[in-house]
Amino acid sequence: MNLFNVYPLFDINIVKGQGVNVWDDQGQEYLDLYGGHAVISIGHCHPHYVEKVTEQLGQLGFYSNSVVNQLQVELAERLGRLSGYNDYQLFLVNSGAEANENCLKLASFQTGRTRVLSAWKAFHGRTSLAVEVTDNPNIIAPINANRHVTFLPLNDLEAWENELGKGDVCACVLECIQGVGGLNMVTPAFAQGLQEACKKHGTILICDEIQCGYGRTGRFFAHQWLGIRPDLISVAKGIGNGFPMGGVLISPDFLPSYGQLGTTFGGNHLACAAALAVLDVFEKEGLVENAHLVGDYLIDELQQLRQRNTHIVEVLGRGLMLGVLLDIPHKEVRSKLVREQHCFTGCAGSNMLRILPPLCLTRDNADDFIQRLETVLND
Repeated sequence: MNLFNVYPLFDINIVKGQGVNVWDDQGQEYLDLYGGHAVISIGHCHPHYVEKVTEQLGQLGFYSNSVVNQLQVELAERLGRLSGYNDYQLFLVNSGAEANENCLKLASFQTGRTRVLSAWKAFHGRTSLAVEVTDNPNIIAPINANRHVTFLPLNDLEAWENELGKGDVCACVLECIQGVGGLNMVTPAFAQGLQEACKKHGTILICDEIQCGYGRTGRFFAHQWLGIRPDLISVAKGIGNGFPMGGVLISPDFLPSYGQLGTTFGGNHLACAAALAVLDVFEKEGLVENAHLVGDYLIDELQQLRQRNTHIVEVLGRGLMLGVLLDIPHKEVRSKLVREQHCFTGCAGSNMLRILPPLCLTRDNADDFIQRLETVLND
């Protein structure tokens, strides 16, 4: 039996990781500026993370959600405290797409409505409801033809207010910085105006923080730069540092109703041990602040490189969620970075490098990356 590959693959077998570096099966070291799609938050194989996950596995890896799981209780309390959402509730699942699915379900249950507003170039997942609010026809099956979703231009408040005024919208869903869509950023004026309009029309505001959240932009959530407080917040990726996990932060306005939501594996003991270890490292090593400081430094260095190299058109993003827009296709640049400079980056569209490193990235690591990127662009 062969694998059903869903990505074009580099012919490289990564077998080891430590911090911001990974190694292939030939012993070659690579600088990881992509973190496995923004998943690696505290760094590869952090000793504390390895210790806590191993310790939990030796005690209990899984049991049913029909009994108390004290690790879930502790995770909810600590996540609430560190994120500033103490009064919210936490529902744990296994992935970002699941988190967004449940956000949309909750919004529909709460309002009794079925229509959703989403942004042009949005990406919210590949499962049925999540893909409906994703603006990418390449991944939407014919059976799921966006019957309930209206896509609108980002930051065009008038367009969103006009749709909300029709009174049938259950939710507006936003990435405060679009990842796959090309590092497009929500403005504070738009975010605050949309929140006010949602409250006026009884519509639920959902912030998808799966990629831009969990410290990546230099605050715990990206929307905290914008001065808003959503009704629902979806998280995943960095929450488990590689262990599959997602969650929904739910405002106090939502009352639990047995049977509406459910999960078999969500918030299992091993996943919670991983998530708690991540928060341990966040606190002890100040990774949110590090993302802010090193991110600012890296942006400045990229802007200086832009002055030296005309292939860089624009530098986008915030913290350690960055995009480098090029005047040439990213494919050859990424390939040379991997094969000649031994450095992983991501991409968006046809001309953008995406930079999503572990949040433990240092200034020395940033300098190292700049040197490797400049070598490729000069070539």
